[in-house]
Amino acid sequence: MPASPSTARAINDRLALRLLQQEGPLTAGQLKQRTGLSRPTVADLVERLTAAGLIAVVGEAGEQRRGPNAKVYGIVADRAHLAALDVRTESVAVTVADLVGRVLAEESVPIGTDTGTGPAVEQAVALVERVVKEAGADRLHTVGIGAPGLIDPASGELRDSSGLPEWHRRLVAALQERLPEARVSVENETNLAALAEQRDGVARDRDTFVLLWLGHGTGAAVVLDGALRRGASGGTGEIGFLPVPGTTGLPSATDCEGGFHSLASSAAVLELAAQCGVPVAAGEEPSVVGVVRAATGAVRSAVGLVADGAARSVDSGSAARFLDALADRLVVGVASVVAILDPGCVVLGGEVGRAGGDELAARVQDRLARMTPLPTEVRTTTLGGGAVLRGALLTARDRAQEELFTPGGRPVQSW
Repeated sequence: MPASPSTARAINDRLALRLLQQEGPLTAGQLKQRTGLSRPTVADLVERLTAAGLIAVVGEAGEQRRGPNAKVYGIVADRAHLAALDVRTESVAVTVADLVGRVLAEESVPIGTDTGTGPAVEQAVALVERVVKEAGADRLHTVGIGAPGLIDPASGELRDSSGLPEWHRRLVAALQERLPEARVSVENETNLAALAEQRDGVARDRDTFVLLWLGHGTGAAVVLDGALRRGASGGTGEIGFLPVPGTTGLPSATDCEGGFHSLASSAAVLELAAQCGVPVAAGEEPSVVGVVRAATGAVRSAVGLVADGAARSVDSGSAARFLDALADRLVVGVASVVAILDPGCVVLGGEVGRAGGDELAARVQDRLARMTPLPTEVRTTTLGGGAVLRGALLTARDRAQEELFTPGGRPVQSW
């Protein structure tokens, strides 16, 4: 059935807005060319979107030709302000951006494990308010939060998970209370990282892949046929609980020790590095990222690929043994995922995945090829730990645009 005039107008408006969001400012002629719509139809939608405060003239084009210059239209970026949060076990990072995703201000703060629930929540909320002020925003339209743990598919809320601080769950409600006009949502951090890799990272050419998150803990995100899969209880990708050989026991319903977590968590990787003779800093809390990066640099320096001064303190033989042993561990989890899902591509994500780089990815892929007949490419993240914050911002932007770019939806108001 043909669309009604109002439905056709809504479809055309959304198409034009999406083009402006993806390509930047365009003239009416360029909109006509890209949409295939008639000149009068484009003129009407430009008038409607301008009156709604969604687009405005941002410049002129055609200075090199005779006659009047063509007006260039762009999305009104300050039509809405967005916030993205990356909530970790011992820290929180905040980014505030405009409607087109341009970052206006960002900051992070540590939150100690001995900080009480109330003070931790207040510290995080105060950080959000401070970054909003630094960004020059009056209020927030949408807030996207990335956090570890399970998200209840029915309520969209963080489930009570052992091993994670209580302030994580309290933070969502506190933000909604302090920012009553904002839409606040939370998503598993690894899922957000996969979204960022698919949109802006190393998986842009893939509609099916798995992201293996390697950081303080482990996790996986599954994207099949372009869609993120969460599972019946929101637990798809809880790979830390995967029973694997090489551990001293089995995981339980409340503790992932004994599962893949025991092989690939930051503590396990640091212990492995020490066993292989890779120096682990004493006297202060060692950085797993620094250790993996130094080992990777030592291996690359040994074959003349880079001249890494920081890697000179690491023996290349010990570094190679460490990366080989780490790949031996990681491929156990990767092979299990590949056997079930056949994703064709696995991204080693998180801070550790980025620190390991192509050296670690190549080792995992080599071992994987000997363990499974299913062809699978192993790639290295291009976003690292920043993928969570990027994914949260993309989610917030999509949600805000979905609402604001829908004619006939909520009344147009200023945010």
